[in-house]
Amino acid sequence: MSQGTAASTGGPPLLEVRTVSKYFGNVIALHDVSMQVRAGEVTCVLGDNGAGKSTLIKILSGVHSYDEGEFLVEGRKVHFGGPRDARAAGISVVFQDLATVPLMSIWRNFFLGSEPTSGYGPTRHLNVRFAKKVMREELRKMGIDVRDPDQPVGTLSGGERQAVAIARAVYFGAKVLILDEPTSALGVRQSGIVLKYVIQARERGLGVIFITHNPHHAYPVGDRFVLLNRGRLMGSFAKSETSLAELTQMMAGGEELERLSKELEKMATEPELEQVARELAEEAGGKPA
Repeated sequence: MSQGTAASTGGPPLLEVRTVSKYFGNVIALHDVSMQVRAGEVTCVLGDNGAGKSTLIKILSGVHSYDEGEFLVEGRKVHFGGPRDARAAGISVVFQDLATVPLMSIWRNFFLGSEPTSGYGPTRHLNVRFAKKVMREELRKMGIDVRDPDQPVGTLSGGERQAVAIARAVYFGAKVLILDEPTSALGVRQSGIVLKYVIQARERGLGVIFITHNPHHAYPVGDRFVLLNRGRLMGSFAKSETSLAELTQMMAGGEELERLSKELEKMATEPELEQVARELAEEAGGKPA
């Protein structure tokens, strides 16, 4: 399904949160956060450490309950009792650790916890041939041709392991795919490969939530951008409403960075500090010192 086809189907979003808040005692983890995720679109959630991204993921995946607001799946209000409820509703999370066992084969990791069997009673056994066949077909759809399904998954590249985790989620019925910082530990080339898989998931009609702190990774694949800062919603923008430069400036802190750069200029007595001040000024949209 293409982006245009998915967007033209109408109907309620696959997933929606309305003014959702979460508190841990006196600590405000999230406050009045709203967002929508539609089929065939990538919604990028951006924010630095402590912005509330992890708390939002845990609410969407059923790990945490929310204290205020509404959470809807395909127009129906939900309040998950745990991750099993979220998975049953078609919400799947690919965490940074990918939930894989490095020394275990690719096909065993693909079906980890849901291994296919054949036969009945005492003759019931693991259907290895079927498992390998399905794993190969699903990874081929992601553009990966697995020569040896018994190869340990830990020998794959970071991008390929991401592909295994994404293909696994899609095969087991995910409608909404949440990717938690999938490019954070990867180099430039591997990051590009993962972004290609994000686009493929979108084209297959999934609603993708791409969690990242890097606007340069988010902007090429994103259809909508949700910015969080200290648990609060800074803004929600369609791609047509913002640019990479504007996203970067909002992520960098804008006026706050400009003030910091001026303070550093006054304090700077060494070339290294002067260079830092110039870089901060440039990021904030000002002129280099």
